[in-house]
Amino acid sequence: MQNQLLYFDDERAAALRLAEASGLAAAAVERHRFPDDELRLCLPLGEGEAIAEQLVIYRGLDHPNEKLVELLLIAGEARRLGARRLILVTPYPAYMRQDIAFNPGEVVSQRVLGQLLASQFDGLITVDPHLHRVATLQEAVPLEDAVTLCAAPALARLIAERHTDALLIGPDAEALQWIEAAAVEHGFEHGVCNKVRHGDRQVDIALPPLAFAGRHVVLLDDVASSGRTLANAAEKLLAAGAASVDVAVTHALFADDALAVIRAAGVGQIWSTDCIAHESNAVSMASQLADALRPLLR
Repeated sequence: MQNQLLYFDDERAAALRLAEASGLAAAAVERHRFPDDELRLCLPLGEGEAIAEQLVIYRGLDHPNEKLVELLLIAGEARRLGARRLILVTPYPAYMRQDIAFNPGEVVSQRVLGQLLASQFDGLITVDPHLHRVATLQEAVPLEDAVTLCAAPALARLIAERHTDALLIGPDAEALQWIEAAAVEHGFEHGVCNKVRHGDRQVDIALPPLAFAGRHVVLLDDVASSGRTLANAAEKLLAAGAASVDVAVTHALFADDALAVIRAAGVGQIWSTDCIAHESNAVSMASQLADALRPLLR
């Protein structure tokens, strides 16, 4: 077999959508956890069967610490068995926010992880990595075949189906790139809030100088993690007279009580892509991922 896509069972649905869209045979990696918390992984090979020359490994990096170990183990064994080219499709890329050292001794995790992935894989495809002070994915992951996709246009199409007159708002200045990418296709009016962060779960939000009364507002961002930023923005938008506030995000992390916090703030609909499996998934990225993957298969 020349090409094969490998996936883990917890990401089966999204991985199989990608396999179908790209015309690849797909198989699951078997995983067993020992009592001491170590993992035993088994590649899907029959007795005497050779490994594919090119392997596409589908693995999002939410809850990254264990998944990174899985990737290292799989890549090492695949190389040992004769795989010539390994391509990682990781719809959610972890450890991207720490791109500089804010204090002496802080680990610049983006750089460390990027070097690690580049040492193990020949190509990488991801969606909306958090590249705040870094211009390109190649700066974070030094690979020639490092591809970043944007989910904002796909989310914008979904928003346009729900609210043709939607007002798109980014919860902070860092969301401007996704807001602009979503707004251009449908001519949505848009703006971004000003955010001051006081901790992981404490933020202050100032709304942009726009008219919100009676508007259907959609908060759009790359990731929802603690939910506090989105909740704070939603409360202020509703207080300013917005008729409704919905949320659209690429990466539905929703850690701990985040979803409940956002709902309690008055948010109506919550939409996300399938980059991370979640009940809010409303947009599949399989087609875009397949288009990006084809040129990388040699």
